[in-house]
Order: sequence, then C-alpha cells, then structure tokens
Amino acid sequence: MKNMLMNAWMNVMAPVKNEKGAQSLEWLGLAALLILVLGIISQAVNGQSGAIGTLIGKIITKISGMVG
Repeated sequence: MKNMLMNAWMNVMAPVKNEKGAQSLEWLGLAALLILVLGIISQAVNGQSGAIGTLIGKIITKISGMVG
C-alpha cells in the first residue's frame, strides 16, 4: 500500500518538477515587455524630434524622486 501511494505521488509530482523551457519563457516574456515599452515610447514621441531629451529627463527626474 505504501509503495502504491509513493508511486502515485511521484506520478503526480513529476510534471510539476519538470522545468524544461521555463527560462526560455521568461526571456521571451522580457523581450515581449521590452518591445511593448519601446512601442509605447515610440508612439509617445512620434513627430516630436526635440522633445525626446526632455521626455527622458522628465522620466529620470520622476524615477529619482520616487527612489529618493
């Protein structure tokens, strides 16, 4: 009975412990997030050639104000 329960437990837990490809999915998620952020930024500064420096400066100022 104990061996049967142990085998059942191992059969249930084997797929959960299989982490093949998890790191690849994390990298794909980060790449997708980066592409999304860059797309949003490019749409925000579309047609504003001189305002890119000011926009980046404002972002850095806000972030430094939040961090302290």
